[in-house]
Amino acid sequence: MEKKAETYDISFKKKAVDLFHQKKNYAAVSRELNTHRKNIQRWVKQFSEDGMVGLREKRGRKSGSSRVSSSTFENTQQKIKRLEAENELLKKLLKM
Repeated sequence: MEKKAETYDISFKKKAVDLFHQKKNYAAVSRELNTHRKNIQRWVKQFSEDGMVGLREKRGRKSGSSRVSSSTFENTQQKIKRLEAENELLKKLLKM
């Protein structure tokens, strides 16, 4: 059976970074927090590069990725109106 990856919240990661800055020892911090030292190393690096933003969860769908731009929406609305008018015209021509 596969072991599911454990997720850590941002406050836990920040606590790990703070402990590392106090102790300067990845192994000691990892033992204290019961997590792998590679996690501590990664979080310290992410925090030093990007601050708190670097510690946020990055998995999953990006926010706003499924949104349609307003210009695309307007173009689609115009196309719908044009096609509806065209359909009405064709219906009138068929009745003649």
